Amino acid sequence: MKIKNKIQALGPGLLFAGAAIGVSHLVQSTRAGADFGFSLLWALIAVHIVKYPFFQFGARYANATGENLLNGYGKLHKGTLVAYYMINLASMFTIQAAVTLVTAGLAMNIFGLDGNATTISIIITFISAIILLIGRYQFLDKVMKIIVLTLTITTIGALFIASSKNNIPVNWTQKFHFEGVEIAFLIAFLGWMPAPLDVSIWQSLWSQAKQNQCPQKRSLKTTLLDFNAGYISTLILGVCFLGMGALVMFNSGEVFSNGALGFSKQLIEMYTKNIGGTAFIFIAVAAFTTMFSTTITALDASPRAMQTTAELLNFKKTKHAYTLWILFLSIGTIIIISFFTDQMLTLIKIATILSFLTAPFFAILNYKLITSEYTPVAYQPKLFLKILSLLGILFLIAFSAWYLTTLF
Repeated sequence: MKIKNKIQALGPGLLFAGAAIGVSHLVQSTRAGADFGFSLLWALIAVHIVKYPFFQFGARYANATGENLLNGYGKLHKGTLVAYYMINLASMFTIQAAVTLVTAGLAMNIFGLDGNATTISIIITFISAIILLIGRYQFLDKVMKIIVLTLTITTIGALFIASSKNNIPVNWTQKFHFEGVEIAFLIAFLGWMPAPLDVSIWQSLWSQAKQNQCPQKRSLKTTLLDFNAGYISTLILGVCFLGMGALVMFNSGEVFSNGALGFSKQLIEMYTKNIGGTAFIFIAVAAFTTMFSTTITALDASPRAMQTTAELLNFKKTKHAYTLWILFLSIGTIIIISFFTDQMLTLIKIATILSFLTAPFFAILNYKLITSEYTPVAYQPKLFLKILSLLGILFLIAFSAWYLTTLF
């Protein structure tokens, strides 16, 4: 396959990267590096390995059947669709509010915007909704290639500058003690790293949309190439953000603000102060493209998933269901933001912990579906991936149980 054709084949995998590389990287990874140095690098790598099969199964199933994971869940049992509908309805507003609030805080600091975070959040939500309603998947598919490329270059550039400015030897001593508040942070860190597991459903929806655009069926090899490109980029950039936090913030004595505006200001100032004012453009572009890409992809995916689920459950169909869900999600997001403007980190903590606790549910469903009669044998994963999946399910269940026992 020629390079041009490979680039044209990319799409759903980069949309996945755009959705994943957001709060989990810019906020959580940076905080992990700032608070614990490189101590949680093992956790970042481990969770990417553990979650890999379940995200990949979304793209694999869509390629094999031409359907999305929600279609498959319905074949397994209608009850799974009801469960997903309720889980997503309960969590999508909090997730969208968290990512939009971070984006608003960054926009205010980077562009010097006046007003409050709620007003800026409304503007960002409105712009994102207009982009989606006018361009739909086609526009998202094209623009995300530019955003992820820009994000990758600027983030690696910022890390390179940080490492060249750092004169203190890197300390690999374990600073994480697995106690109290630290356990809660670890679970929150793992919950959205690289993304909540239900994003595998978004991945399958985007893969289905990409397939509908292609005159011929995409090969499994091409589909997995696309997915792996996006997934590997989430790991690389996760390491970059953790590394920047460790190199420029660790042992600085700074305490992050809980509000979006205060946190964003600290983030930008600490990077530019320690790396140098000339690095502002790298930090600003990397940070804003990170969060804006997450905001717009999340605003597209949740309505797309809820519309599909409602149709599969035989709810009353409406002609403009996708548009109505975007409006519904946008209004709910703004309402939550208006109450949590100064509690950004609290909002993120709630959303990420909920995502981690629901991860075993989606992991089991994805594994069961990809190894079932509904997936052609030729498209089912090989033995190694099956073993990794089972180990991943045990890991997610064990960590969830461990957190709940420490909580209660």
